[in-house]
Amino acid sequence: MRKKLCLISVLIVAVVFFGATSFSGSESGETITVTDMTGRKVEVPEKVDEVVGLEAGALRLIIYLNCVYKVVGVENIEKQKKHHTGRPYILAHPELAELPSVGPTHGGDPELITALDPDVIFWTYATAGDANDLQNQTGIPVIALTYGDLGAHKEAIYDGLNLMGKVLNAEDRAKKLIQYIESTIQDLKDRTKDIPPESKPEAYVGAVSYRGSHGIVSTEPKYAPFQFVNAKNPAADLGSEHVIVSSEKLVEWDPEIIFIDEGGYSLAMEDLKNPKFKTLQAVRDGNLYGILPQSYYTHNFGTVLADSYYIGKVLYPGRFEDVNPEEKADEIYKVLVGGAVYDKMKEDFGGFKKIDPSE
Repeated sequence: MRKKLCLISVLIVAVVFFGATSFSGSESGETITVTDMTGRKVEVPEKVDEVVGLEAGALRLIIYLNCVYKVVGVENIEKQKKHHTGRPYILAHPELAELPSVGPTHGGDPELITALDPDVIFWTYATAGDANDLQNQTGIPVIALTYGDLGAHKEAIYDGLNLMGKVLNAEDRAKKLIQYIESTIQDLKDRTKDIPPESKPEAYVGAVSYRGSHGIVSTEPKYAPFQFVNAKNPAADLGSEHVIVSSEKLVEWDPEIIFIDEGGYSLAMEDLKNPKFKTLQAVRDGNLYGILPQSYYTHNFGTVLADSYYIGKVLYPGRFEDVNPEEKADEIYKVLVGGAVYDKMKEDFGGFKKIDPSE
């Protein structure tokens, strides 16, 4: 009798244990194992119907893969429409704000996520330890992602898209998206590759956002749009992803053309009231141009590409005669996020335009 009771007890414990830790989402119970971007082996349902994305960029990548219909919950920041500014993916899909909350940024709320019971959680900027902890707390597979950028860390974007594509049964979409991005970058490079250095105006980009808004002395030496159009950038040799240059250095460079990231527009306009900046030839000659902010809840790759065409048109108008930058922006946004949102971005920031520093 005791043996029977012990056996029953073991069975009950086993059922409770495995029932609490088994991964839902596949009625057949079939699974596949993938390796996430921290090197973790993660078992996921073969058929994934419902997902959530945590932290900056995760939801964006899901939308890039045309899987918005699989999203069952969003972070609080996506539910606050005043924070939709600057993020084309949520501007194209405002209906996502009506979905239930999965909690705040930086990992969400395990209880809220568990209640929604998604098949998979995608989490950018997560460590292996963080991903393991959340997976243990929720009983839901967690795929940790490295986000990347379109500069030196482009392969991280592509690796992430391919991984997500495998999990979401969107491998063809991931492949086509990567091909589109690559062909777009190549088009920009091909248009400008044979322009001799002496025929290029020196161009500087200021007010670049980095963990917040900054003024005109905030720049990126390896600014992706400049690299794509082979621009002559006086800051190129500073060797950092983001720098704050001295006002004296900017005056010394005295670039012929200055682009202003409109995420820091008001700060840049305040800076330009400084008498020393009024001496800049770009200011004197009226060669200040506004571009859309690229970093809102991390990098918006569609905006990076859209800005590149406008910058190319300003620097080398003869090489971009066939390009209407606003129309090109909407073409890019349609491919990446499924909606033509340039006008909304323009409404929020000013769009592609020549800037009058006296404004």
